[in-house]
Amino acid sequence: MGKGKKEKGYSGQIMEMFWKQRALQMFVLAGVIYIFIFNYIPMVGLIIGFKDYKITSGLAGMFTSKWVGFKYFQEFFTDYKFGQLMKNTLVLSVLKLIFSFPLPIIFAVMLNEVKNKKVKKFIQTTSYLPYFISWVIVSGLLRILAADTGIINTVLLSLNIIKQPMELLTSPQYFYTVAVVTAMWKDTGWWTIVFLAAITGIDPSLYEAASIDGATRLQKMRYITIPCIAGTITVVLIMALGNLLGGGLSGSNFEQCYLLGNSGNMEVSDIIQTYVMRVGLSNARYSYATAVGMFQSVISVTLVYISNFVSKKISGNGLF
Repeated sequence: MGKGKKEKGYSGQIMEMFWKQRALQMFVLAGVIYIFIFNYIPMVGLIIGFKDYKITSGLAGMFTSKWVGFKYFQEFFTDYKFGQLMKNTLVLSVLKLIFSFPLPIIFAVMLNEVKNKKVKKFIQTTSYLPYFISWVIVSGLLRILAADTGIINTVLLSLNIIKQPMELLTSPQYFYTVAVVTAMWKDTGWWTIVFLAAITGIDPSLYEAASIDGATRLQKMRYITIPCIAGTITVVLIMALGNLLGGGLSGSNFEQCYLLGNSGNMEVSDIIQTYVMRVGLSNARYSYATAVGMFQSVISVTLVYISNFVSKKISGNGLF
């Protein structure tokens, strides 16, 4: 009886806590409903990746179409573009991960050392504003700035760095550079907020004790700030590795390649996501496109579990 009363009392406390936080719980419920409707319900459609589905058969066709098993997966693996698509996707994502991942960490640590609050807020605000600029607008600006008579070529020509205008948006050799640099400019400020939030949670007494011991600013960064946010760094890195086929940390491969890609740089700008859209929508091969997209998702989930396992073994920190 006593045990039952304890369990009932604990359940009552939980319900009381939920009732007190009902306004906040409503926000959580709205998020759960959104995820369920737009993330879980559409997963039913994954079944067409294993069927010979035609759009003319409607929704019922998802269940009545002929079962073909792994036919479309095999077709993708044996497609002559498979190697090129995987290479383009991985190279672009790895480059972004290498150059974009450390940048917000360094920026957050440096910004934390700025003592003037007004200057700190100004830098932080201006740094994360590009995140809210659509890639459509960014691509439009790039087309103006990188044109033969644009400001980039004009400045480089005037400084005698180049002898003729560079074809930044149509030449394959410049695509990766343009994609990585624009991703760094656009996403660094946003991810800096995440790491700054982690830094603000560090116990100030650690810095005070280090100051008493005569530690310099660099020593405080190295022995206090970085180790204390190691957990956050690990979580973000695992998420970035899990999204390696989708764009690494920024996850913006599709937008960049779709908007900046053209016949001139297609050999490096054509990735799995753009291929899925082109084959799925333009050619109306929905089953094939679903299979390719599912392959990418399975690889991403696998990478999350592998990176989480390795991280927990090495550092003891993990996502779950």
